[in-house]
Amino acid sequence: MSHPSLSRRHFIKTSALAASALGFPFIARSQSPNSEIRVGVIGFNGRGQSHIGDLLKINGVKITGLCDVDEAVLGKAKDSLAKKGQTITTFTDARKMLDSKEIDAISTATPNHWHSLIGIWACQAGKDAYVEKPVSHNVREGRVLAEAARKYGRIVQCGTQSRSSIGLQQAVKWGQEGNLGKLVWARGTCYKRRPSIGKVTAPTPFPAGIDQDLWFGPAPVKPLMRKKLHYDWHWVWDTGNGDLGNQGIHQMDIARWFLGESALSPKIWSVGGRLGYIDDGETPNTMFAVHEYEKAPLIFEVRGLPSKSATGGEKESMDTYRGNAGVGVYIQYEGGHIEVPSYTGCGAFDKDGKLVKRFGNFRGPKDAPDTAKADATDGQDSHHHNWSKAIRSRKPAELNAEILQGHLSSALCHTANISHVLGKKQEPGAILEKVKANKEAADSFERMKEHLAKNGVDIAKDHLTLGEFLTMDPKTEKFVGNAAADKLLTREYRKPYVVPDVA
Repeated sequence: MSHPSLSRRHFIKTSALAASALGFPFIARSQSPNSEIRVGVIGFNGRGQSHIGDLLKINGVKITGLCDVDEAVLGKAKDSLAKKGQTITTFTDARKMLDSKEIDAISTATPNHWHSLIGIWACQAGKDAYVEKPVSHNVREGRVLAEAARKYGRIVQCGTQSRSSIGLQQAVKWGQEGNLGKLVWARGTCYKRRPSIGKVTAPTPFPAGIDQDLWFGPAPVKPLMRKKLHYDWHWVWDTGNGDLGNQGIHQMDIARWFLGESALSPKIWSVGGRLGYIDDGETPNTMFAVHEYEKAPLIFEVRGLPSKSATGGEKESMDTYRGNAGVGVYIQYEGGHIEVPSYTGCGAFDKDGKLVKRFGNFRGPKDAPDTAKADATDGQDSHHHNWSKAIRSRKPAELNAEILQGHLSSALCHTANISHVLGKKQEPGAILEKVKANKEAADSFERMKEHLAKNGVDIAKDHLTLGEFLTMDPKTEKFVGNAAADKLLTREYRKPYVVPDVA
């Protein structure tokens, strides 16, 4: 979706007012096509390292600032860039980076609970932004981020890099042209081993050298009731969204892309639980969610078991779908299907399972015919490069993953999680009775039961949660007749880290 046009006078006025309200000095800096784009990177203990690596490869882009609340992480990254001849200003507080006149844009990969607020603050400070997936921790703040990008005339990219895959772009177009007939359903899989994070009986001391107030930011400050602060925040509701919002957001986005849906699903429900071990994690490690779009359903499956045993060996094999035991997307049509096993390639198959077309770097089965030629062999444009080009053109429509797309796909993860949180544990027979009318959901349930049984989980004793069956108004992004679900569309923010209204 392209951005509404804003006159320069209106843009400067509204941006200056908003920035002033937050304490940001508004910086009006013209961006000529040949000028250098000065980028600050926020949060790089994990995915942010890739941001730094990608940005260093782009001509006309210079990293001028680094921000992280962990002093050790910050110092290490500064030293690494210094060895490359880069002069870097460091920050522990993102607000101070956004004050800087040496920063034109920010690229952020903090924990999920910070994504939207940093993106919104960047827009209000007159900065363009690249926001890692999921772009939000809840539905409302993702919508506010999309609104902020439009109101303040900012170029905001979501970190779903598969959108920059030339092969996938061509495959989506080819499928939507009807080459395999009518689309019947889409299924995403996130089969990724996630071992137990352990169980503590007393709070873990907060790590030295990390600003605790800034780390928690919008989330409530609580004792650290897990062994490790970093990464395992994904499995706690206050800061993460489980693997559905961690790895799964990529495949959720691809599935929605093929479906051609530009709004949230009107009906959502789920089945799942955290099973196979007892630890300090809260999010499901086994789950399937159903988004009932009018044209075709989107089904998503998460598998976290098996974990590795104490001897280093593995338990039973991971669940498989059509022979794939990893992450992927499967688009079923009346005349065949498209399999997407990676971010950069996919294959189209006819009704008989014969590979008829390759896209990108898809290799497919060993016996696939050579006649199934690829439409694209160059795989993927750099997602950050695409962002930098749009910054120069000032055309949000040129972004491969404009922030509204990021909001919608992230919100599908959130609404599925809301179904789970509001659900109740049920006997297997009661769950089957609820799901059996939906052939594909019933298939997901049967394979889930087999997967859990192989990992020593008896769901007759350790019950799965049957999520609440939710109805949503996609136009308002509110649930219909469910105040408890609506409450989970947002959160109570800790001052001063409050997501504002910008519309």
